[in-house]
Amino acid sequence: MLTERQELILKTIITDFTQTREPVGSKTVMKQLPIKVSSATIRNEMAVLEDQGLIEKTHSSSGRIPSSEGYRYYLDNLVEPLQLPESVYNTIGSQLDRPFHQVNEIVQEAARILSDLTDYTAFAEGPESADVKITGFRIVPLSARQVMAILVTSDGNVQNQVYALPHNIHGEEIEKAVRMINDQLVGKSLGEVNISFLSELAKSELGSDHVTELLDLVEDVLKDAASEQMYVDGQINLLNNTSEHNVKDIRSLYELIDHDNLFSNLLDGKADPKTEKYPVKVKLGSEMPNDLLKNYSLLTAEYSVGTHGKGTIALLGPTNMPYSQMIGLLEYFRNELAKKLLDYYGKFQ
Repeated sequence: MLTERQELILKTIITDFTQTREPVGSKTVMKQLPIKVSSATIRNEMAVLEDQGLIEKTHSSSGRIPSSEGYRYYLDNLVEPLQLPESVYNTIGSQLDRPFHQVNEIVQEAARILSDLTDYTAFAEGPESADVKITGFRIVPLSARQVMAILVTSDGNVQNQVYALPHNIHGEEIEKAVRMINDQLVGKSLGEVNISFLSELAKSELGSDHVTELLDLVEDVLKDAASEQMYVDGQINLLNNTSEHNVKDIRSLYELIDHDNLFSNLLDGKADPKTEKYPVKVKLGSEMPNDLLKNYSLLTAEYSVGTHGKGTIALLGPTNMPYSQMIGLLEYFRNELAKKLLDYYGKFQ
């Protein structure tokens, strides 16, 4: 652990570097410290911080910048969430306070609001839906060989998929399958309906290989309805923190966000109350599994919607982001999003 004075100096360096993005010298620190200390003493303390790997010297200046270890010490021991301007709270309230027709609409809007407020890339995952019940299922013909499967769930969500039918499946078999699904599946939760359940259902109720093929198609729409949806907004904001020489990396990072399951795995927003002071978890680039993220930080926060499950919101921004403000924002936003979703779910009870 550092001394109180060393912690003040480290915190001052991080705060100043966040604002200016320029290396911080001893005279700058001396002017900003809340205690009176000579420039020579500050230089000595900065040398100690550098020896411990918490700050580092750049080639272009005599000043110092925080290292990954310095940021981690700051996040674990020194950071404090800041209260946001009233205008930010009003913006969040007004943009969430409008009619939504599906849970996914609310979650998608949450990602957009966070991105707009921060100029970072925002992620939002909806609450788990395993306990949501199936309230209706329909197959609508679109053409001779094409149908749309529509699944309605108890939280008001509507899931649909378009399928091309195998040539050996006929209209009367489709009608029989739809009747069976409505009879056997409506009222069950999505968590109860799995591959083995559908297989047994096909054998016991229909005994037709053709309809089994149709049920394989139906399985897809059930999987989509049960899976957690992740929404991303503000990918263009990645360009705010890059330079011309690493545009290729930005392109690769775009592809990573859009097509890789890396972020789904990283969005485990559960904070350990024994080791973390705040419900917002921060992963630095050096702590993430892809080198493309080395200059970024990922902030994640879990929100709870009571018996309806839990979801996650997150921000991907530069390592030198203002953590106090961003942590304060996510803490507030996760509670407002939970309130909005609880209000929405209340309409179906």
